[in-house]
Amino acid sequence: MLLDRNSFSEIGSGMADYSHCAGGSGGGAVPYDGVITGRGKVRGKTVFIFSQDFTVKGGTIGRRHGEKIANTIRLAITAKCPVVGIYDSGGARIQEGINALAGCGEMIYYNTLASGFIPQFSVVVGACAGAAAYSPAITDFIFMVDNVSSMFVTGASVIKSVTGEECTNFDLGGAAVHNRTSGVAHRRFGNEKDCFRSLRDLVEILPASCGSKEQRTDFYVDQNTPPIEGILPVERRMSYDIRKLVNGLIDENTFFEIEDEYAKSVVVGFARLSGATIGVVANQPAEIGGVLTCDTSDKAARFIRFCDCFNVPIVTFVDTPGYLPGIDQEHSGIIRHGAKLLFAYSEASVPKITVIVRKAYGGAYIAMGSKHMRADYVYAFEGAEIAVMGAEGAVAILNKNDLDRLRNPGEAQAFLAERTAEYEKSVMTVRIARQEGLIDEVVTYDSLRKRIFDDITALGDKRETQSVQKKHGNIPL
Repeated sequence: MLLDRNSFSEIGSGMADYSHCAGGSGGGAVPYDGVITGRGKVRGKTVFIFSQDFTVKGGTIGRRHGEKIANTIRLAITAKCPVVGIYDSGGARIQEGINALAGCGEMIYYNTLASGFIPQFSVVVGACAGAAAYSPAITDFIFMVDNVSSMFVTGASVIKSVTGEECTNFDLGGAAVHNRTSGVAHRRFGNEKDCFRSLRDLVEILPASCGSKEQRTDFYVDQNTPPIEGILPVERRMSYDIRKLVNGLIDENTFFEIEDEYAKSVVVGFARLSGATIGVVANQPAEIGGVLTCDTSDKAARFIRFCDCFNVPIVTFVDTPGYLPGIDQEHSGIIRHGAKLLFAYSEASVPKITVIVRKAYGGAYIAMGSKHMRADYVYAFEGAEIAVMGAEGAVAILNKNDLDRLRNPGEAQAFLAERTAEYEKSVMTVRIARQEGLIDEVVTYDSLRKRIFDDITALGDKRETQSVQKKHGNIPL
């Protein structure tokens, strides 16, 4: 279902060299041990692949099992090819003791070594339990299938014996849980066939490694852009689906959304624009007004860092009133989580293009790919608003003393309306941002597709060098 027909070549069906692993066997004979490994093609692109076999010892991970998977990832790194892991395992093999944990550790080490160098895809088509669950957790994308997949560190029976809580493994870590609630997984499907078909689409659109030159057309392909009036409501307080705006600009039917069920006030995903692969980050006004939260900050930051690893240009669409206020968000660490988004945009050295659609307020304006985060080009639609906060709130604070002196509610309301209009005209207008050089151009929707394509082409293989020489920064994880 995953690989091109007749393209799979098994590797390590009977013997393999594991001398590279810590305490490895040094090249002795190694049994099949419940995992199939090899190499094949996905739409002509070479990938390395391993698939755990639940029919052999429940797919549990022993030392040789883990080393065999580690060797597959090592081969993928050497060949600069993506790696796909198909997980169906009861976890570490209890009867092997520390050797089982050694096998898990080798897998996790090579997942970490491959991270940012080659794309890593995980498909959970059974159980993925215990220490073994951390292997897919390190990879870039996790796909799950309803009523088939489950991931958890401690299973339902263990939880019941320790805490008394009763649940099923699907309640604990099924596809719906990890796609909607925990954010561990990135997509879920109703059946395995759709899962693997979708994975083929994602493998095809992404580069094979961090050094790949992404293929793109060397000429612009025009297409009809739908009228903006059919997407953006006239009433600025009304919501709309940002996906409609994005889909009107990109190549038809190419948007591949990531984490579509999780932290939904931000939309992220890959697309093609006149053949070029881009990463899209967008506020979603249709979900709680497009505010930023702890979870949306994590979601967007991780996606931005993946794009930066693999030289995928980032196009950001901004329409947000700010970070979500509230005790729960503050206690959950919105400062720490929000800082991840700021860090990710600042650190990314790929082409970064930002479009302010309607509003960009407060710290969220800064965080969503602003000039201050070194976006290469920032555009805005006519009428877009940029400010520390919304006009009504700002006017109430700035004119508090005058408002306190007005006893008549009608007078106070008229006063507020007058000052709000003045504030919107004098402070929030994009004209000021343009004068200050913080917006490059005010653009129209129908001109945006070609402008973005031309920007990406002109920026080419842009790479920024750090002005401060260091090993790496310390993102507030």
